[in-house]
Amino acid sequence: MRLHIRFPDGRLARALIVGLLFSCGAIERAFAQDALPSWNDTASRARIIDFVHATTTEGDQGYVAPEDRIAVFDNDGTLWSEMPIYIQFAFMLDRVKTLAPEHSEWKEKEPFKSILSGDPMGVGKGGEKGVVELAMTTHSGMTTDEFAKIVADWFASARHPTTGRAYSEMTFVPMRELLDYLRANGFKTYIVSGGGVEFMRAISEKAYGIPPEQVIGSTIATEYAIVDDIPVLKRLPKIDFVDDGKGKPVGINKFIGRRPIFVAGNSDGDYEMLRWGTAGKAPGFAMIVHHTDAQREADYDRNSEIGKLDKALDEAERRNWLVVDMKKDWKKVFGFDK
Repeated sequence: MRLHIRFPDGRLARALIVGLLFSCGAIERAFAQDALPSWNDTASRARIIDFVHATTTEGDQGYVAPEDRIAVFDNDGTLWSEMPIYIQFAFMLDRVKTLAPEHSEWKEKEPFKSILSGDPMGVGKGGEKGVVELAMTTHSGMTTDEFAKIVADWFASARHPTTGRAYSEMTFVPMRELLDYLRANGFKTYIVSGGGVEFMRAISEKAYGIPPEQVIGSTIATEYAIVDDIPVLKRLPKIDFVDDGKGKPVGINKFIGRRPIFVAGNSDGDYEMLRWGTAGKAPGFAMIVHHTDAQREADYDRNSEIGKLDKALDEAERRNWLVVDMKKDWKKVFGFDK
């Protein structure tokens, strides 16, 4: 049976159309209100939502096609805490202690001597050469599969030195919400970090919903080999690519092939990426996570040895980059916050 509805005039039809339009508007406003729940209702949150709305609304002058909605995020200090030391550096320290029984010479050789004597900051005594040697020693000499297991096992047991929490819990809830929000609106999200790519890939999907193939980072050289008639990739003690500073735009172009329209960082190591991401023809959005919350996380910027934010902070207003004030803009920082 068919149901036929006849309108005596156009008034009811117009009323229904108006009602539907109003409902759509109400749904859209409700969605905007529900977005980013761990963010305070500040100008920072509003700017993010306005940008996403403009770039995803067909007919809007800021509309960007889905294939060009690329968002890139630094990791250390942007997606998870980097204080009091970089998480990957903590991994290096633990690896030295694990490998020490096999290297008696380390007791008199820097940077290993300082680490084994309980002075991890003494790594700097060996200069840049010592830091590179530390990285090569702890990250090479095994296959890629073996390294992935070492990292995964470490994440399963290691704890943050200040909070006592698993490192996987040291991710910033508001930033995880931002990643989800962007993906829900057709953005493809990437990590672009100075950290080791294989180290970050071990946790990126679980922590952020970002699959390994969308992680760009610093790499050491690898080579194909046959071991016991099984093909493997062996990690060599040689730097291949440093994905920091000027290397970040290079890495984005090399591995993504599209200029991002949304860029997030927290330090001067992200400066070139912020500049490049906002210099394209499409609308560009750049944001800086400013660590201002000593009580819940940390308070640092210009004079910090880790995550130094100086030049990018000076130029943020002139370049219309959003500076997110962690203390003012975030309701909570970590998932374990009250």
